[in-house]
Amino acid sequence: KKGLLKPGGTIIEPTSGNTGTGLAMVACVKGYKMIFTMPDKMSEEKRSLLRAYGAKVVVTPTNVSTDSPEHYIKVAERLAKETPNAYMPNQYINSANPTAHYQTTGPEIWRQTGGKLDAFVCGMGTGGTITGTGRFLKEKKKKIRVVGADPEGSIYHPRFHGKPEHPHQYKVEGIGEDFMPKTMDLKVVDEVIQVSDKDAFRCARQLAREEGILVGGSGGAAVYAALEEGRNMNKDQTIVTLLPDSGRNYLTKLFSDDWMRQQGLL
Repeated sequence: KKGLLKPGGTIIEPTSGNTGTGLAMVACVKGYKMIFTMPDKMSEEKRSLLRAYGAKVVVTPTNVSTDSPEHYIKVAERLAKETPNAYMPNQYINSANPTAHYQTTGPEIWRQTGGKLDAFVCGMGTGGTITGTGRFLKEKKKKIRVVGADPEGSIYHPRFHGKPEHPHQYKVEGIGEDFMPKTMDLKVVDEVIQVSDKDAFRCARQLAREEGILVGGSGGAAVYAALEEGRNMNKDQTIVTLLPDSGRNYLTKLFSDDWMRQQGLL
């Protein structure tokens, strides 16, 4: 609508998986070329999926600072400048990110629970989901608690609790950050629960084997945080959590006993 993306142009975006996949699906239908930058800690399954849609995937090092020219966001910004007729949506600063969840995810949860909702728990990545969904739900019912699941090594938990921030690497994909995206509004959040790689992965594996629900590590982290939140609630209260990723993206990682042992997580 704004004319930022021209016919036959190239979409360039830094992604850990989901946003890139969504953009790739639309780009295929609309005839756009695609280039995605992705840190090397992300699973090979995710890269293969993007390539299956015809995208070019540029893999960048994970263990670099946010101001490094090798950081996946910086690489995407450089490619967007160098590539003719390119557009970078940039999910980390694009207000359409939380707005989409305010307009769709929040209302869907409200409708499907009939408003009988006491807490919403989800992983914290760009902040789009928790900010947009949480804002809508709180406008409907102020007492709803909005709770974030944050991996150990991310800055959200220490920043929310006013503690020193010492970001470091972690294995869970798709949530947590080492910087504060413009799409994250911590004022919407009532609590941030820190989740270790071990707890996130074990919870995801348990969901598969006991509930028949195959989700990724971010889903495992969300359920772990939801269970922690539930410890302080009554049996007749309702918690909704969001499982954003399929475990099929991690069959060679968290669902592999060998990989889990190599990481010291099993």
